[in-house]
Amino acid sequence: MIIQALTHYYDRLSSDPENDIAPIGWAKVSIPFIVVIDSYGELIQIEDTRQQQNTKLRAKEFLVPQPIKKTSGIAANLLWENAGYVFGIPKKEKDGTIDEKSFSRAIEQKEAFISNIEEFVHDSSKRAACLKFLREITDEQLSKFPIWEYIKDDNSNIGIRFVDDLHLYCQDDDVKSVYPPKDNAELRRCIVSGELDTPARLHTAIKGVAYANTSGANIVSFNLRPFESYGKKQGENAPIGNLTMFKYTTALSELLSFNSKQKIQVGNTTMVFWSDKKTSFETLFYQVFGEPPKDNPHANTHYVKSLFNSPHTGELIDNEPDTPFFVLGLSPNKARISIRFWVTGKIGDFSSHIKQHFDDLSIIKHHNEPLFCTIHQLLIQTAPQGDYKKIPPNLAGDLMTAILQGTPYPLSVYQQVLLRIRNDGKYRMNSQRASFIKAYLNRRLRVCSNLQEKELQMALDVDQPSIGYQLGRLMATLEKIQSEANPGINATVADRYYGSACSTPVTVFSTLLRLMRHHLSKMESPGRRIMFEKLIGEILGHLSDFPAHLNMNEQGKFAVGYYHQKQDFYTKKESE
Repeated sequence: MIIQALTHYYDRLSSDPENDIAPIGWAKVSIPFIVVIDSYGELIQIEDTRQQQNTKLRAKEFLVPQPIKKTSGIAANLLWENAGYVFGIPKKEKDGTIDEKSFSRAIEQKEAFISNIEEFVHDSSKRAACLKFLREITDEQLSKFPIWEYIKDDNSNIGIRFVDDLHLYCQDDDVKSVYPPKDNAELRRCIVSGELDTPARLHTAIKGVAYANTSGANIVSFNLRPFESYGKKQGENAPIGNLTMFKYTTALSELLSFNSKQKIQVGNTTMVFWSDKKTSFETLFYQVFGEPPKDNPHANTHYVKSLFNSPHTGELIDNEPDTPFFVLGLSPNKARISIRFWVTGKIGDFSSHIKQHFDDLSIIKHHNEPLFCTIHQLLIQTAPQGDYKKIPPNLAGDLMTAILQGTPYPLSVYQQVLLRIRNDGKYRMNSQRASFIKAYLNRRLRVCSNLQEKELQMALDVDQPSIGYQLGRLMATLEKIQSEANPGINATVADRYYGSACSTPVTVFSTLLRLMRHHLSKMESPGRRIMFEKLIGEILGHLSDFPAHLNMNEQGKFAVGYYHQKQDFYTKKESE
């Protein structure tokens, strides 16, 4: 299903004259350096195609013959390769030395590169000049260019261009007319397309999945004997035709490209998405879930609002609600790529589920905070010290699947958020954590129709019958009293007792109420003291006694009550 959908996506892009996806047998590859030669095979210049993007230099992409699948053997690409193949540069050891084996391998690599040109490129003056350059170029000539030492150490990709051309030599008409070469191998039925084709023995490696091998990794791979059966070797175990293999790997590479607007990083999961035909929902999906730029944290608010207003404005009419939409989550697994999640559906369903997600997350916030938070901002709440690298690997897929399918949020995410609230000290509570807990508990109520509980509101609800919620309010009030009685205090009662208060209230609150009397007596304003006494009385009026234990759902309501009450204190201060 995944490969079939990616194959159809390639067909969609290739039929679009505005899209420059690679044609059959070709690929877009980053080539940082180009050697420029004249018609006599003399070196004129070494061009550096790299440009500054953010803090890194990124090489320009060129359309070149499809990369050869590299193994431990020697195999050369046509008219482009790394410096080791083009110039026969031996690989250095870690201590900087070069052994005899590396020298002999470097010679074989260069010969393989030259042999490829002799075999596939028509005899012409250009071919003769190119071969002359490759055979006669010396390290002394190359050393005249300052960038040469970097190229040797980095083993960078090299392209070849003639000085009178604007395109690479591999893009010449003489090369395009003979490449890709015809394969005369036995035809078999492709298990994806159902057409007769030559089975792909090895599939092209996929690049762009975060934390995977920089040289690429595979979705389909049979690289060890235990994975094979019935005497079949490698790709013959699941015969996918070369054409289908090229289409799905090229389409996925396009989605994962550096500047792709159909790719979102969620923890260690790289998420890509596309629709059956061109729609504005593809763009909106990225703008809603993608991380906003640091200089404009409110960027996605406008797009979420447009999603909410679309039934009235007609902004998404061109999407056609019945158009299929696909979301694929990929995670690294050494030389392979794991499918973390795969969600398909119609745009209309996705749209309503996403709107419901943001509606569930709605909660009162400080006016400087973004109105809506991204999936990444939610998941970061589950990580110690807010380190995105420490987000548990399975959470991203579970949470994204729940959002897109409109199902209950995963218990694992809820548990991690509660854990972080208990362990993160004074930074324990923020709007993202409170909004997720509210969303989780309210969805749970909708699914479990037999539960006769009141949903949590956006802002403070003094009539909320939950004991946990009222105890959370009480904790926030006691903390506020202490802070006003002791300005600049380093550790509040919440910093010291929050964990015990939300799990075993009976062991904590009697002591805290006795301390409250001491803190109230230190207040200089009688009016302020009376206001807090009335508020404490109102909260205690909802409680018959302090329970010995709060279950996990009540602990979540404790957190929301604590957050709501703190926000209410701030709101009142603003209004004054």
